[in-house]
Amino acid sequence: MTIPRPEYPRPQFERENWLCLNGKWQFEIDAADSGLERGLLDRQLLDKITVPFCPESALSGIGNQDYLNAVWYRRDIHIPDDWHSDHVLLHFQAVDYDTTVWIDGMEVGRHRGGFTPFTIELSTQPGALLNLIVRARDTHTEPQPRGKQAMAFKGSGAIYCRTTGIWQTVWMEPVSGTRLQRPRITPDVAGSRFLIEQSILRSHPGLKLTAKLLSKGKPISEVSVETGYDFSPTLILEVPESQKQLWSPQSPHLYDIELVLTRNDEIIDLARSYAGLRSVAIHGKVIKINGESVFQRLVLDQGYYPDGIMTAPDDTALIEDIKLSQAVGFNGARLHQKVFEERFLFHADRLGYLIWGEFADWGCRGFGPGDGEHQKPGPDYITQWLEVVQRDYSHPSIIGWCPLNETWQGLSDQITALDDVTRGMFLAAKAVDSTRPVLDTSGYSHRVPEADIYDSHDYVQDVEVFRAHHADTGAGAPFINKRARPVGPALEFSLPYNGQPFFVSEFGGIWWNPDVNDGEDSWGYGERPVSIEEFYERFEGLCGVLLDDDSMFGYCYTQLTDIFQEQNGIYRFDRTAKFDTKRLHEIQSRQAAIEQGY
Repeated sequence: MTIPRPEYPRPQFERENWLCLNGKWQFEIDAADSGLERGLLDRQLLDKITVPFCPESALSGIGNQDYLNAVWYRRDIHIPDDWHSDHVLLHFQAVDYDTTVWIDGMEVGRHRGGFTPFTIELSTQPGALLNLIVRARDTHTEPQPRGKQAMAFKGSGAIYCRTTGIWQTVWMEPVSGTRLQRPRITPDVAGSRFLIEQSILRSHPGLKLTAKLLSKGKPISEVSVETGYDFSPTLILEVPESQKQLWSPQSPHLYDIELVLTRNDEIIDLARSYAGLRSVAIHGKVIKINGESVFQRLVLDQGYYPDGIMTAPDDTALIEDIKLSQAVGFNGARLHQKVFEERFLFHADRLGYLIWGEFADWGCRGFGPGDGEHQKPGPDYITQWLEVVQRDYSHPSIIGWCPLNETWQGLSDQITALDDVTRGMFLAAKAVDSTRPVLDTSGYSHRVPEADIYDSHDYVQDVEVFRAHHADTGAGAPFINKRARPVGPALEFSLPYNGQPFFVSEFGGIWWNPDVNDGEDSWGYGERPVSIEEFYERFEGLCGVLLDDDSMFGYCYTQLTDIFQEQNGIYRFDRTAKFDTKRLHEIQSRQAAIEQGY
């Protein structure tokens, strides 16, 4: 049988020896979450599923889109005879939402969070046969980070089908008890070097850590340190001036990095990584990449697929989504309400595609009194967000962080849970990563006065009204999201604008689906254009307002593809073209005002 999604799932920290566990597993739906009491831990399961596709998807072979409060998985795993190690790491790239793992009936690990990886260290022997059991709980009745997954039975508007259980690759690798942990790689353009923070698990005196830098396969720099002094040694890899190539959308050069841990010249651990030499800086209202103003022509990408839901059917689909975006003139994306798999970021790094990393925070609204805007995020939001930033820190394509999106809660004289969590997620991102700007929330409830970026969402479809909304950005009075009320002034969501770089991080969403009649299951923003020519005029007009604003550092157009009933994409859900790609590319490719003179 062909193994689905067989590619290496963690390209920025790669060991040579590994085993993909995707494919056919035993499976059973546990609708009432009573499986433990009913003995599912101790018996064979009744169905089969194709991992890593979620049971709601067609590719899984299940295709059940009802509420799945709990699901169970089982399979035997054989430790290869040539794995000469008594330590094996079992990796789950993503399981939604609350996961428990057993080996031979004994619990070995738990994890909560549907979008980030977790690892379980197994003590075993070469040739061993282990029985692996996984239970994933995913309630629809409690506040939790779920992104665009529907809490109601059926998706509607901009809310889609649920994802439950395993939805990214499961794999394992043999390791030494003393070993490399994932490195933090920081580019330093001014110093022409990379800083590598390399923690070592169970370190002890007598070890040597060596880092090698390669460009196009040729070694250009090397440094070694003894590991007995620092908990997490820092290595400096110099980039010779003759070999200095910056990473940019126009020229996404990547250096390879080899990390070797030795004891008396014996290799204890070896891993390969890569990095891009690029800088991000704020100069007034301008965001500069490598010292130059680059207008960020972003598209909202939500990473859904007709047959895999949140899981791409294959690696090629990830590449094609980036190329489809670039074909119409976008140079990057907001990865919206979903933490994308690492393979996508790998391809963004290779292809020079700018990324704003975002958390899938929707799912905490409506839990409590009020008019539907009450939000109840918990400390798990901060925990899971930290896992995201730690995982993705070293990717050169990521140029900013956005922990929250459209947090609808009016300002009051009380500090709320949303206020605390918003600040906590902002501070967590800044503590882990001081090299990139952080936006506290995209649109609506801006609650952190020192946030690096400020933004708004504006889906008005009339170009002249849109122009009026954004006429005063340069004067320090940008368009800020509020909620109109039947009586009295509009409800204020945000602290005042404080002169930060500004962009419209959602706009457009032009509803275009001439093949679907009014009244059918279709949704988009505003009135549909009556002709495709009207679409082009509206698209050019809306983009032009922002391109011509010398106080606007970028925009994000909604969205890359149609997704189920939301039909406002540049492409259809199956990725076929709706428009003349060259014409859209031409509209977006002219020089933006903020790029002139900087």
